[in-house]
Amino acid sequence: MKVLFISSGNAKDGISPIVKNQGESLKRAGVDLEFFAIEGKGVKGYLRGIFKLRKHLKNNSYDLYHAHYWLSGIVATLGGAKPLVVSLMGDDVKTKEWIKWIIFIFYKLFWAKTIVKSKDMFNAFAKDGVEIVPNGVDFNRFKPIDKEIAQQELGWDSNKKHILFTSDPNRYEKNFKLTKEAFDLINDGSMQLHYMVGIENSKVPIYYNAADVVILTSLWEGSPNAIKEAMACSRPIVATDVGDVRDNISKTKGCFVATFDAKDVASKLKEALKYQKTSGREDIAHLRDDVIAQKLIKIYNEVKDR
Repeated sequence: MKVLFISSGNAKDGISPIVKNQGESLKRAGVDLEFFAIEGKGVKGYLRGIFKLRKHLKNNSYDLYHAHYWLSGIVATLGGAKPLVVSLMGDDVKTKEWIKWIIFIFYKLFWAKTIVKSKDMFNAFAKDGVEIVPNGVDFNRFKPIDKEIAQQELGWDSNKKHILFTSDPNRYEKNFKLTKEAFDLINDGSMQLHYMVGIENSKVPIYYNAADVVILTSLWEGSPNAIKEAMACSRPIVATDVGDVRDNISKTKGCFVATFDAKDVASKLKEALKYQKTSGREDIAHLRDDVIAQKLIKIYNEVKDR
């Protein structure tokens, strides 16, 4: 089966690591897969993407197309890519009403299959025939390594406790303010707070393994990869109840679901710091990228045969 992934190419390294990693897992499963990157932001960038895709499809043919994020789905539709599978991510269903209506029209009229990442997204979208398929985790990349070795590689003080915020503090929806308030409530000088901005993709597993606790206090998410990746590294976690966080961590000792109250987050951080590691890796084995790849291939075959 020959498949074309269609997505934005405006991330630091071009295509988003989330999309890239899913594509690579499908390649390992035997899918003949290529990537098409939509380069350029804003209306002009996506309009150019439509014409570039049309030109690309004149010279190349595929059995199926898979677009990631709603705007890429619209570019793929107008560019003539069909049959088309579209994966909606967290922000796609936690957005303005007029955007939801556009998504609904394209979902209803043009997309052969629509995928969301969690039950929370499914309930927000609430449309027949939508499939829930979370992003998988590469267990070969995200795996436990010695914490002291990881801290030494990053230059972190091994005499202190390290809390790792999973995103850019400047992104409103990631709610760094709550993390900082909770951290300040318990920090007695023996702790350090870190966050992940501009980190090379290859070094992300080192950051997880260097952390005593990984924290996510987002206002909303779809199916946050940071949580699943940290679990694959067997790290203690504190996270707000967004997306599929509760489904993934609530049964794992050392991982805690918190409210949006700073005192509760601080209390959960203190509890999480008591754990050296967790059973998170075993608890999300069903989300290995090779398992998810087979679910996608099943959807592809159903769409193609239809």
